[in-house]
Amino acid sequence: MAKGKLDFDDPEIREAYRHTASHIMAQAVKRLWPDAQLAIGPAIDDGFYYDFDLEHKLSTDDFGSIEKEIKNIIKANFPIERYELSREDALKWADDSNEPYKRELIEDLPEGEPISFYRQGEFTDLCRGPHLESTGRVKAEKLMSVAGSYWRGDSNNKMLQRIYGTAWPSRDELNAYIARIEEAKKRDHRKIGREMGLFVIQEQGPGFPFFLPGGMIIRNELEKFWREEHMARGYDEIKTPLILNEELWHTSGHWDHYKENMYFTRIEDADYAIKPMNCPGAMLAYANRMYSYRDLPVRFAELGQVHRHELSGVLHGLMRVRTFTQDDGHIFMLPEQTEDEIVKVIEFTDYVYKIFGFDYHVEISTRPEDSMGSVEDWDRATAALISAAEKKGVDYVINEGDGAFYGPKIDFHLKDSIGRTWQCGTIQLDFQMPGRFDVCYVGKDGDKHVPFLIHRAIFGSIERFIGILTEHFAGKFPLWLAPVQLSVLTVTGQADAFAEGLERRFTDAGLRVRLDVRNEKIGYKIREARNARDSYMVVVGENEANGADLPVRSSKEGEIGVFTVDALIRKLTEEIADKAV
Repeated sequence: MAKGKLDFDDPEIREAYRHTASHIMAQAVKRLWPDAQLAIGPAIDDGFYYDFDLEHKLSTDDFGSIEKEIKNIIKANFPIERYELSREDALKWADDSNEPYKRELIEDLPEGEPISFYRQGEFTDLCRGPHLESTGRVKAEKLMSVAGSYWRGDSNNKMLQRIYGTAWPSRDELNAYIARIEEAKKRDHRKIGREMGLFVIQEQGPGFPFFLPGGMIIRNELEKFWREEHMARGYDEIKTPLILNEELWHTSGHWDHYKENMYFTRIEDADYAIKPMNCPGAMLAYANRMYSYRDLPVRFAELGQVHRHELSGVLHGLMRVRTFTQDDGHIFMLPEQTEDEIVKVIEFTDYVYKIFGFDYHVEISTRPEDSMGSVEDWDRATAALISAAEKKGVDYVINEGDGAFYGPKIDFHLKDSIGRTWQCGTIQLDFQMPGRFDVCYVGKDGDKHVPFLIHRAIFGSIERFIGILTEHFAGKFPLWLAPVQLSVLTVTGQADAFAEGLERRFTDAGLRVRLDVRNEKIGYKIREARNARDSYMVVVGENEANGADLPVRSSKEGEIGVFTVDALIRKLTEEIADKAV
């Protein structure tokens, strides 16, 4: 890399910086445990990791000694030198260095591909690079966690030890990142979910979430909003089966491209699959009748539950599960309707995200190696997505090779309140599946034609979207989603009857109310309501029972003043109607 001030906003420089940091960490580990065998150590979002095969059981207790060596290596400012070896010499290096994992990587390299190494001080590693020009260029490096990881991600291989770290151009930027991480821990949806009674993952069903009463309120409100907005935009809701015959998945292409992520069963000596996606069911729903060109576009919407096999090590609360509900849409259209329909989905998606106050960026993902269909079809589909995005003035970046196996896609990446991004919405243009299912429409010429197809989702997954919202709002949901919109707390038993009357008035006004007349100190009741993230809180005692206005506290703003009952009802019902953030 060139010398001078580093532009850390440049993704290539950022990757080289953190890749260099991973080599510095590996060098430190080898100094402390010379028998450690090296696997891989790439840069990742916000940091890096390195995998080791090591007899010593690594823990966070080792981080202090590793970081001390990291500082020594940075201070030494070793030049980082790149050189190449022949395949024979590279294999000899791996054997002489007792690096069997590196040998395996070398053996898997295509014939004729350059085999490059990077050397810094006494440490050498097989690596494509790039790296910075010296170890002293790394200014702030910190180790974050240690975990197990199978070699090459295959559970049949040996379990290695993985150290995660992060690296930044300055100590201030590192400290700011650590502060964000600490804030993220406070917002962890698993912690908040337990405290608010939203959901739970039981040991009897890892990856299969149970929604509790509080979580069902949020889920039902989201689904109600989803249905209203889809019906207003000309979608018809469908529901397709959870289990369908194996042959269907051969037709769709999932058998060849997605089988390892699917669950299977047998019914009456026939093979069936539990659906990992809703699209084949939508094909059958469309094929149930013959459509004319006058009927198109046909827009189906489905809150469809799917199941996908995920390894236990990647499961994470509601964010990574084995069953979830996609808010799917399938739009069957004439070729000349394609761009307008994509534009409408972009507008719909933008509308929904603005309801929750999300900013986002857009990526357009192109043809992957494992794909169906001709290059010409893919080029035509990709061009249509790009044209629609540009028509709407959407800024986008191209994500080469990350499309679905049946078509290119637009992905929406949400930015939450502490700066993290989450991939949620997607628009996928498909020229493959309608033909494979032989679905058609009758054109103006009286002949049958294959429609074009858009697959799209906005929430992406109801479960994951709830997890994202929980962390984005730190459990202090917009009032229209909040499980408890108002809690009424009594100071003394003399106010119980008045508080019960208040509860009836608020409930009759359509509010979700929690009444607390327990014989507990008011400070304890307030703390419980605050920890439960009740949106608003009213404390009533003898004065309020005798006609004084109600003191009101907001979970987001603290004390907001006193209100009459009617004024408070108006305020809250308006906030709900506006879906105010």
